[in-house]
Amino acid sequence: MSVGPEVFGEDYLYFYDGSVLTAERDDREAEVAWTVLGLEPGAEVLDLACGHGRIASRLAGRGAHVTGLDADPYFLEVARAEGSSAEFVEGDMRALPWSEPRFDAVMLWFTAFGYFDEATNAAVLRGVRQVLRDGGRLALELNHLPRILATLQRQAWIRHETDVALDEYEFLADRSVMRTRRTYVRGGTVREVEYDVRMYMPAELRELLLEAGFSRVELLGNDGKPLTLESRRLIALAHA
Repeated sequence: MSVGPEVFGEDYLYFYDGSVLTAERDDREAEVAWTVLGLEPGAEVLDLACGHGRIASRLAGRGAHVTGLDADPYFLEVARAEGSSAEFVEGDMRALPWSEPRFDAVMLWFTAFGYFDEATNAAVLRGVRQVLRDGGRLALELNHLPRILATLQRQAWIRHETDVALDEYEFLADRSVMRTRRTYVRGGTVREVEYDVRMYMPAELRELLLEAGFSRVELLGNDGKPLTLESRRLIALAHA
């Protein structure tokens, strides 16, 4: 099972933007991304699965040359409306529209990785390595699986006025996959979607990145400091 734009899009932003994804959080995460990627003004950055550009626009505001790529046309429309200097491109991470190294840094942020089968997930990372210049960095920001399993809640919901988005979670242990059944109840209309995300133990993720051609991998918490058992999210920082 993979995820298309129909899972996220306008309904997703209606519930998440301003609640889960606040301006304060966006600023904080942009700061972490800038720091761990070692960015400087003029750096060429690819924000892969950039969504509505919440990080890309902030990095561009600091002087980086940012390209955001996403498969969701609605997200890209919102991103472009922000008016930042970032360039936003519609595309699929499984078939990047570049064939040579051109980026100093690549980021896959906010659990934007793991939506495909094992072979395709691995191929995505190899494709990223091919467009990353030697000495560049990839920041892969995901849920920290040990912490998630220790604190797993079967349901979570977001309310927006009289509307509700409900998530129901099932962890498929035999495949290390988190299955989410999401129900949007909005304006008297009910819409249901379902998607799977392959989740990786930190050491497993490191091996996957090394096999994709990266030279070394650091495992960090979402604050950019060394990963601990208490870290809610992790950043795998892979060096080309």
